[in-house]
This record gives sequence, structure tokens and C-alpha cells, in this order.
Amino acid sequence: MGIAIIVIMAIGVALILTGKLPTAFALVLLAVAIALAGGASFVGAENSVLTTVVQNGAITLASTMVAILLGSWLGSLMRDTAIASTLVRKTVEFGGDRPVVIALGVLVISALCGAVTGSAPAALLAGVIGIPAMIAVGVPKVTAAGTILMGIGAGVPFELPVWQFFSTALHLPIPQVRSFMILLFPFAAAAAVAYVIVETRRRGTVHAWSLAAPADGTRVVTSRRRRLGDAPWFALLTPLVPIVLALVLQVPIIPSLLAGVLFAVVTTTRPALWGTTMLRSLYDGFKVAAPPITLFIAIGMLLAAVGLPGSVAALRPIVEAVAPTNIWLYVIVFSVLVPLCLYRGPLNIFGLGAGIAGAMTAIGFYSPMAVLGLMTSYNQVFGVADPTSTQTVWASQYAGVSPQAVMLRVLPYAWVVAIAGIILSAVKYL
Repeated sequence: MGIAIIVIMAIGVALILTGKLPTAFALVLLAVAIALAGGASFVGAENSVLTTVVQNGAITLASTMVAILLGSWLGSLMRDTAIASTLVRKTVEFGGDRPVVIALGVLVISALCGAVTGSAPAALLAGVIGIPAMIAVGVPKVTAAGTILMGIGAGVPFELPVWQFFSTALHLPIPQVRSFMILLFPFAAAAAVAYVIVETRRRGTVHAWSLAAPADGTRVVTSRRRRLGDAPWFALLTPLVPIVLALVLQVPIIPSLLAGVLFAVVTTTRPALWGTTMLRSLYDGFKVAAPPITLFIAIGMLLAAVGLPGSVAALRPIVEAVAPTNIWLYVIVFSVLVPLCLYRGPLNIFGLGAGIAGAMTAIGFYSPMAVLGLMTSYNQVFGVADPTSTQTVWASQYAGVSPQAVMLRVLPYAWVVAIAGIILSAVKYL
């Protein structure tokens, strides 16, 4: 049965990579097929396809879905109240005509936006103004797009919905997830700064102007920002509010994000408009959050399927036979496999990689913290370099270059971060 499950996973990878099925749909089919291959009954109160996998699995990551929605809501508020655009404009004004300074400033803003909401919304918040500003002072287009992505990657260790996801998926308490993310952050930040300094100086300044026309929605947002003007200086602290609450004061994730939402509204909007502003931005947040929430419903089903007793028993001999236990072999093998998280590959944690992580945890071959270290390291590469991810596609097209060109430029830096995370997890948890 273990071989059958591996074959099913391979078919799922093929369906996702070839685009025959959307990732979420493919994962649901995989979950059902894996459960049946593991000997689960189709109906029943326990360990069945309909109850355990479909019914219970669909809500496994409910807390993550709420966190994703709140993060999207906060990102929408930062856009509508001009907080994000003000942060970028002030950074550009401070940098003057110094390309490296402006790029580093936009990098910091991207990290803050990435910590709040991640993915395409973060790229848009920092990039709508940041990418044209960098290109205007001579930063090459590929470097400008990569700066946004490397900044998002630097913010990912503090992205609260990601904490919630790994906590639920790997059955780890938030403090343990937070502890590893804090250790991973310096590597992500150092790689991002190195990227900006090395790439801007290696390529030199390139004075050219050719940007892809923004979508209609972006034009509306930009004109609204101009009408609004700059946000108050104290409102610019909004991205830090949920991070400080969750990281320093150890407030739970959902209240921390809600506090960020309230802070953004109170510091930028007249009291009479609080309700209208919050409701409008919440609706926009739902639109942004719908795709990842759909994906997390499917991932929950997949996690439930690989955690069934039959699936665990079938996969355990295979994992024990092929998984490296020697610390150096562990580092070498999993470092070489890093590219498998690209192009929606089998180690993409927001795809089949979630099932592999769940299987590793359920089997107990590696400790949950070791699996956390491994998968968060892969996530650093996926979030920065995957040419099929929404943030990479948006930043690349807005800068007027191809996603593949940006991937080739940022991948070496992201790969180093992943290797550092894998070494860290091996030393601490093996």
C-alpha cells in the first residue's frame, strides 16, 4: 500500500505541474485517493473518507484561514488608508537619487508588508510605488523586482498566518514555531541585504523606463492614494503592531492581527467613517483571501488523509528506508532537493509538501521541530523564487521582465537561506 500511495502522490505532482487541475482540486482528489489506498472506509464515524478526511479535514486549518483573512484585511486597510504608499514615498524621498539606499529602503518596506500579509498583496503594497522608484534611479528591472521578493522573504519569518499554519499542520505550539522563525530571520534578512548590495553594484545603474501597464484596479487605488495624501506618521507603525504584540508580548495571533486592523483605522480615519472603512476593506480582504483559504481547505484534507492509521502504517517502512538520519547526509540530501519546492513541486509546503510534512510528523521518524525547520526553509525559497507564485508573477510583470529571469537572479540567495535553515534544524533537532 505504501508504494500505491507514493504512486498516487507522483500522479498528483504531474497533474499540478502540467496544469491539468488547479492545485486545490488536485489535493482534494489526492486526499481521497490516499485515504482509500491506506485502507480507510468510505463512510463511518472514525478514520473514514467522508468523516475524517472531508468533513474534519476541511476545517483542520480553520485558525489559519481566519489568520489569512485578517492579514488580507490589514493589507487592504494599509492600501486604502495610504499607509503602505506613504511608507514607500517617505523611503524614496529619504534615499534621494542613491539607488542602493532606495533599494534597501524598499526592501525594508517589503519585509514589513510581507510580515503583515505575504504573497501578492505584499508585493503590490510595496511594489506599486517602489518598483518604478527603483527603476527611475537606475536600479535594473530584474533587480528591482527581486528586491520586492527578497524583502517579502525577509518578512516571512514574522508572518503570523504562517506561524498559525505550521502550528496547526505540525501540531506544534506557537511558541515553538516562533522560536525557530526568530532563528531563521537573520539568515533571510542577511541574504536580502546581500542581494540588494551585490546586484545593484554588479549590474550598475540602468536608466530605462518601460513598465507593464498596471491593472485597472491598481489605477483606481493609485488615484485614491493621491486624493488621500500621506498617512499620519504614527499610522506608519501599523505593520509593527501585530508583530510586536505576537513576538514581544506573546499575544495570540488572531487578536494581534485584529489589533493591527483597529490601529490602522483609528490612526487614519475619522470616527464617523470607521465602520464604512472597515467594512469596505474587509470585503476587499475576502477577495484576496479566497484563493489561499480554498487551498488551505484542500491541504487540511490532505493532512487528514496522510495522518490516518492505514496511511501511516503503509508509509513508515518506505520513509525509514530512504530518509537520511546522519546529520551531514540530512543536510546534503535536503539541500540538494531545494528546487523541488519550485514550480508547485512535491516539496512546496502549500501543496503536496504539506502532505509529506504531515506524513513525516505522523510517522514520527523526524521530530515535528525538525520537520518544521525543513519545511520553513523550503518555504523561504518558494516565497521568493517560484516563478508560478502570485507575488513573483506580479512583481516581474510590473517591472517589465519575465518571472524566470527574476527566479534565476534571486534563487542563489534564497537557496543559501534554505541551506542555513536546514543546517540549523539538523543541529538543533536531529
